[in-house]
Amino acid sequence: MRIGCAGWSLPAPPKPLRAQARSQLERYAELFDTVEINSSFYRPHRPATYARWAQSVPDDFRFSAKLPRTISHRRRLKECAAELDAFLAGVTELGGKLGVLLLQLPPTLAFDTAVAERFFTDFRDRHAGAMACEPRHISWFAPEAERLLRAFSIARAGADPARVPRAAVPGGDHRIEYLRLHGSPRMYYDAYDDAALRRVARRLSRNAEVTSERWCVFDNTARGAAQVDAVRLQRLLGVER
Repeated sequence: MRIGCAGWSLPAPPKPLRAQARSQLERYAELFDTVEINSSFYRPHRPATYARWAQSVPDDFRFSAKLPRTISHRRRLKECAAELDAFLAGVTELGGKLGVLLLQLPPTLAFDTAVAERFFTDFRDRHAGAMACEPRHISWFAPEAERLLRAFSIARAGADPARVPRAAVPGGDHRIEYLRLHGSPRMYYDAYDDAALRRVARRLSRNAEVTSERWCVFDNTARGAAQVDAVRLQRLLGVER
């Protein structure tokens, strides 16, 4: 089970740190064993940057990374082999510390079997590792889309708040559970209350026997609630670092 945040900036650490770390990432890694690289969605990073990040964290630490918006939002999964190659050339420099690659789709991108199958085929031709997809159009929650995700061993991320029915419940490849918690009631800003975190804890605990990887990423980072919520969830589950 991995609990972390979308990004590693710590405006105010949610608890005392044990050592004086040299970088924000090193400080973050004292508290959490995973982080979602959200910045890769907006801009490319050099392979050397990914390699440096990997060297900055403990051996048990894992990164997830968001595929670029040039692939998901601009190309809309079409004719993006060059962009995919460039992204993978960099992110794979994380080596064994690379965990899940996350594909977040725009709310306007409907499921198209031919487009999705072509993209996932191109992706799997290049990368065999774990992948999660966060669709935001209702058509992606139909049985046909679910079957395609499973055929390519791709998890469907669960999101809160859910933009469409069923979006809160993970799907696709059941071996990976990837939760993205964006903040409630105001996305990106508000902290979760105790009852909401207890529900998340129960879900993660309940699925321990059927999922080999469980990830929970807090994305309510605008005012620093993510780090506090992540530590609170760690304590509920007894996995505090």
